This record gives sequence, structure tokens and C-alpha cells, in this order.
Amino acid sequence: MASRAEEWNLRDGDLTLELAKYLPGDPGLERAPAYRFTMVHTETGEAMGDIDLRNGNYTGIRLYSGHLGYEVYPAFRGKRYAERACRLLVPVARHLGIDPLWITCNPDNAASRRTCERLGAELVETVDIPPHINLYANGDRQKCRYRLETGARTS
Repeated sequence: MASRAEEWNLRDGDLTLELAKYLPGDPGLERAPAYRFTMVHTETGEAMGDIDLRNGNYTGIRLYSGHLGYEVYPAFRGKRYAERACRLLVPVARHLGIDPLWITCNPDNAASRRTCERLGAELVETVDIPPHINLYANGDRQKCRYRLETGARTS
């Protein structure tokens, strides 16, 4: 993927995604490998946030953490950078054979819920997070699960 990252046009106007690092997974902990991208302002080079693409199909990804996880820094919110970054990564997810793509967020995170809706993702359900999941220790108690088809078909 690192060598392929340069082949992808990960740019949408003033938003460019730059591959920052590869995070190796740990199958024993159901932790999938992930690609971390920095959301960069195309003209100024200023970092505006981060987005991770997790490459796996573990239960924890499908139910709690999702394939995509993003953060837009406060000064850059309100410009749909999270939505645009997700759209840029859909072809990458498709290339990796990820279908569907799961995106999760806390029920009270209205901005993330709007992002998922604008992407065309379907709200499947809201699930309780069990105490043994790391997100629980961070204070999360529920996750909304959104499903987004990428068009990849694995057999």
C-alpha cells in the first residue's frame, strides 16, 4: 500500500491526504493493520486532521471501531473535510477488498452522524460497547454502526 499510495489521487480541492504511517495489526488482539493519513491543506501544507483506514474484518471493527476513524482539528471543522477524506479513501478500501465499509460514531456526535449520512452510509443499528472493549475504558458506551458499500466483491 505504501508504494501504491503515490498512485492514488488523494486530493479534493484544498484537501490532500498524505500517508503518514502504517500501523501493523495484532491478530491476537483483533487489531487490524491500519493506514494513517494526515489531512493536509493543499496550498498551505497545514495539517487539518487525521483519518485511519483499518484493513480487516474483525468483529471489533464491524461493531465498534469501524474501518474508518477520523478527527478534524477544531480550526478546520465545518468544511466537510471528514466526508471528503472518507470519499477519497473509498477507492482505496475497494482496492483492499473491503466491502462493506463500516463507520462508527458515538450517538451524541451529530457532526459524525451527518458525515455518514452525507456519504450515503446506512445506519444499521446502535450497539452497546461491552466492558472488555478498549473503547469502553475510554468512556464510550454505545456506537452507531453505519454501512457503506464500496463495490468491492470478495469471494
